[in-house]
Amino acid sequence: MVSPKKLRGWELLWQLICYKPKLYIIDSCFWILIMGLPALPGLIIREFFNSLTNEAKFGFSPLTLIALLLALNLGHIAVIFAGRVTKTQHRFIMRSLVRHNLLDRLFKNPTAQPMVVSKDGEKTVSQGEIISYFRDDAEQVEENVALISEILGQGIFSVICLIILLSIHVQMTLFVFLPVVGMVVIVQRAETLIKKYRKASREATEKVTGILGEIFGSVQAIKVAGAEENVLDYFRTLNDKRRQMMIKDSLFNAVLNSAFKNMVSLGTGIILLLASQLMQSKVGKLTVGDFALFVYNLSFVTSFFNFLGGFMTLYKHTEVSFERMASLLSGASADTLVAPNRLYLNDLNGLRKSLPPLEQALKNERNKTEGMASAYRLQSLRVSNLTYCYPGTTQGITDISFEMQRGSLTVITGQIGCAKTTLLRVLLGLLPIQSGCIYWNGNLIEDPASFFVPPRSAYTPQIPQLFSYTLRENILLGLSKDDQDIATALKMAVFEQDLAIMNEGLETLVGSKGVRLSGGQIQRVAAARMFVRQSELLVFDDLSSALDVETELALWSRIFVNSTKSDQDNWTPTCLVVSHRNSVLRRADQVIVLKAGRVEAQGKFNEIFSHEQAN
Repeated sequence: MVSPKKLRGWELLWQLICYKPKLYIIDSCFWILIMGLPALPGLIIREFFNSLTNEAKFGFSPLTLIALLLALNLGHIAVIFAGRVTKTQHRFIMRSLVRHNLLDRLFKNPTAQPMVVSKDGEKTVSQGEIISYFRDDAEQVEENVALISEILGQGIFSVICLIILLSIHVQMTLFVFLPVVGMVVIVQRAETLIKKYRKASREATEKVTGILGEIFGSVQAIKVAGAEENVLDYFRTLNDKRRQMMIKDSLFNAVLNSAFKNMVSLGTGIILLLASQLMQSKVGKLTVGDFALFVYNLSFVTSFFNFLGGFMTLYKHTEVSFERMASLLSGASADTLVAPNRLYLNDLNGLRKSLPPLEQALKNERNKTEGMASAYRLQSLRVSNLTYCYPGTTQGITDISFEMQRGSLTVITGQIGCAKTTLLRVLLGLLPIQSGCIYWNGNLIEDPASFFVPPRSAYTPQIPQLFSYTLRENILLGLSKDDQDIATALKMAVFEQDLAIMNEGLETLVGSKGVRLSGGQIQRVAAARMFVRQSELLVFDDLSSALDVETELALWSRIFVNSTKSDQDNWTPTCLVVSHRNSVLRRADQVIVLKAGRVEAQGKFNEIFSHEQAN
């Protein structure tokens, strides 16, 4: 859960700044010059006007002063160019770091599904909705970090300008601070509304991106149901609400900025009126050059105060973004978002060389020593009183217990909605265990989510996920295997004939989510992805649901042909399967029948079937 205490926004921003301190210092130096160099022409302007009235102190001619002014402006242009280069690089790194850390945490999320945790409870975030967090909130944080160096540069030279103003006239300069007091009061009073409107705007945008993702992912279903108009009407409703929320947010920001500018303008007007009185009076009289210098530097000070007001509002928006992203971290600290992890941002030619090697535990490596073999090779898997209920409901699994031996087939079956998939997800750590234990070779598994991964375990869900890459890339997913290993895995998955009629072979592009393949082909490619890793435990969630009877029988025969060979030289998989097919149930060493999340019957298929007939 997200901590109820207020997030330490400044500390998180400071950690981002410290990620690349050298780059940030260089960028800050450039922006100090960018913001400060325009203040120097004020001294030249004063000398220029004083030279016209024969009151110049340094004796430069007007042409010399004009030449100095031009040179200073050219230097300012060069510094702006350099500052833009460093600023762009720094912005990209900050945005990339936040996105990298957020994505890394989501990959480590034990639920394997983005969840938002708030005071109203937990809710699942769709693929479309998550875009708003990665795009809008990450860019908001990036903007805040980038503007810190700019406000620092402007602030330093504003202090210098204030010193100049004080040297000209102390009493008149004190009026400059009136707008600052007003700004601080306004931001503090309006903090709740600032966050409220920004959060509402972000949530409305999140819903729009969410529905867009669902629409593009369900085009065929929408057309079959003839629901195009209804879907579009709902999309328009969400978009109208988003527009209203964004208008409120933008309007409130515009009102705040207008208030800041008007306060600055009012303070400037009072100061100028006082200055005109001083120029006419004999006591404390201002020269024309002093007045020009005062007005020139006053513009920098007032501009800084106006910038400061906008920055304070921006910081409140950044706090909202940190809070939103922290709600996705599943209990991890918000510091996770700014952790100093390495980014691989080299040029395209050197990127692949700089990437770290993919950790691959190969079968021949893990069997080199008896210790490693015992750590990986599954001899027995025992599940004891496993329990999980979905938040706010009574649905889930209760007191599930069973045991599997090496090379066996255990089939979980039952009516729709009896929590078969839930059992698999809890076992694999994709849902958190609320009570119960899991033992691998008699050893308690403390963290199933990190334990049940290749080469110990491989999992194929009901709807396998393929990516818009080649067949080879979808099977390997970065794993180093030769064509022979891939061919063996494809043969086990009964895919060799399908591959033979593909012109590009393993280089065939499968399209988005495997759209160029049939449902059965997608399932068999996902199975091949499991087989090529030769994991000890294979977990299938209704793998053969899209296969014909002949293909299904061939697939299971090829899986278990390994179990009949020597365990010393061959891979012997242990399978945990969700299925309703009689052919699979009859082959099973153990059948577990679930009803309402509990074990109703357990044993051999013939034993369970005869017992039901007897009753």
